[in-house]
Amino acid sequence: MIKVSGIKYKVRIIKTFELELELELELKFFPTTNNEYMSFKNQIEFLKELQKNNAKEWMDANRKWYKQVRDEYIDWLNSMNKRLADIDDEYYDTPGKKGINRINNNLMFHPNKPVYKDHFGAGFDKKPKTADFYFELGIERCVFAGGLWRPESKVLRSIRDAIDYDGEELVKILNKKSFKNRFGNLFEDAKLTNAPKGFAKDHKHIELLKNKTFAVFQEFDTKETNKANFDDELINAYKEMLPFRRYLNKAITV
Repeated sequence: MIKVSGIKYKVRIIKTFELELELELELKFFPTTNNEYMSFKNQIEFLKELQKNNAKEWMDANRKWYKQVRDEYIDWLNSMNKRLADIDDEYYDTPGKKGINRINNNLMFHPNKPVYKDHFGAGFDKKPKTADFYFELGIERCVFAGGLWRPESKVLRSIRDAIDYDGEELVKILNKKSFKNRFGNLFEDAKLTNAPKGFAKDHKHIELLKNKTFAVFQEFDTKETNKANFDDELINAYKEMLPFRRYLNKAITV
């Protein structure tokens, strides 16, 4: 197997009465330079077929294809892991195999869901028990997201204590124009009706304190991943979200 500028050439020599040369060309792009990028076409085609045949029998019959698209995705995750480590001095090394999520749905807790998900998900900067950065590659829509989804009561209390202490800093992050243009407001999830225990109902940050989830996300068309600058777009989203995630992680680790 020979790799030249992101393209793999597999050459097999077959010896019969004369020498034959069979050349197979597999297009596979890796973001190793600014002129090369990952094509997610194979991953999308796999997900489309999987959703038409969402059953273990089909997956077993196509296990080789699944391994190929998964390995390609992990290769790309590895390259992005290195790039993010270069721009974030506090980055927690997250190799692709550690970052990628299972494609199986958890049927024990969600028995009504299909056997397999309709996307490939992965986390970056996945330090245990902290707010990481998440990328989801779907058939039609993709997501950049990060934060903490319905954290346990002790963690939630730590976030609320931080808001009580210096909520102005979080408000500043959330109201930054470039942040708002990309992520909008905090993800709308269930909120308390009244002030949380231990906080005044007229607290200046009462609406923030009522939140049970502290997360933001950006949804976009999967076609955007076909652009040569998509990797840079992920980097930009990571940078924009970083102060928000650092605020949360400081709150729950001090």
